[in-house]
Amino acid sequence: MIWKREVTLEALNAMGAGNMVGLLDIRFERIGEDTLEASMPVDGRTKQPFGLLHGGASVVLAESLGSVAGYLCTQGEQRVVGIEVNANHVRSAREGRVTGVCKALHTGSRHQVWQIDIYDQQRRLCCSSRLTTAVL
Repeated sequence: MIWKREVTLEALNAMGAGNMVGLLDIRFERIGEDTLEASMPVDGRTKQPFGLLHGGASVVLAESLGSVAGYLCTQGEQRVVGIEVNANHVRSAREGRVTGVCKALHTGSRHQVWQIDIYDQQRRLCCSSRLTTAVL
């Protein structure tokens, strides 16, 4: 297990109240040994004008997952902040929920690198994203 903080899904989901995570209905759904998963609806809040999942919404899901995962890998008063994020959009989604799966590529004492892959309901890859965080 890579996590240094003990947390429940209920506590993670409560963190979304009153901010973008809650506004977009991002829900943390699974804490694995070395992965964190969350889902987001493909609806009016997250679609672009042509009816497809907005790339920016995918990045919000990715950065939310990576930032929370990064925080879970710290201790005490340490915090993490995102310093770079990128995303490759490889398939569109038009409906349902997409699920992000976040896995550490590097968890150092000063920075972390997270891989976040986002899948549609048929488990087809829609977006591959990478987030780098600084540990403060």
